Amino acid sequence: MRIVWTARQFLILVSCAVLLVAQSRPAAAQGFISPFYGYNFSGDSGCPNVTNCSDKHANYGVSFGAIGRVVGFESEFAFTKNFFGASAAQSTDVFTFMANFMLAPKFGPVQLYGLAGPGLIRTSVESVGQRQDENQIGWDVGGGVIGYFTKHVGIRGDVRYFHSFQLLDLSKFPPISKTETKLDFGRVSVAAMFKF
Repeated sequence: MRIVWTARQFLILVSCAVLLVAQSRPAAAQGFISPFYGYNFSGDSGCPNVTNCSDKHANYGVSFGAIGRVVGFESEFAFTKNFFGASAAQSTDVFTFMANFMLAPKFGPVQLYGLAGPGLIRTSVESVGQRQDENQIGWDVGGGVIGYFTKHVGIRGDVRYFHSFQLLDLSKFPPISKTETKLDFGRVSVAAMFKF
C-alpha cells in the first residue's frame, strides 16, 4: 500500500507532535505566544542578479510554546512575500515552520536565550501563469533577549539563521530528495511576548 503525503498533511503531523510535547512541559514553565515582525538579510534573500527587481525583506509570523527559568521550546510559523524580490516576471513566497529547543536563563526582568531546531522551509514561485512549490527540510539557530514589563507581558528581539538540507518530494513516503539546491538566509525580528 502506497501512502501519499501532501505538504499540508506533513505540517498537521508536525504540529500535532509539537502539541503533544507541549502537554508534558515542566510545571515551572509558562506557555507563551509571540507575534513578530522581521527583516530577512544575506544569503538567498532579495533580488538575484537581474534587472527590474525590487528587494523585499519584510516578514511576519508567530511563535508559541513554553518557557521556564532555564529551558523552553517553541514552534514558529513565518511568512515572507516576494522573498527573492518583487518583479513583473515572477512572484515568490517563503513559508517556514520551525520547532526549537530554547536555553533561556532568566535574570530578573531580562531573559537571554539561544535556540536551535529542525523544520520545514516551503518556497513558492509563480511565473507566467505557472506555480512551483518546493519543500525543504531545514534548521535554524539563533538567540536574543526578552525584556518583561510585567509578569506576563514583554518584548523580544532576536537574530536567527535558516538553512535547508535539501529539497524533498513530500508526495512520496518516505520523502525522497528532488535536487541538491539549498536555501539559506538570516533574519532579525522584534516581537511582543505574552505569557500565560
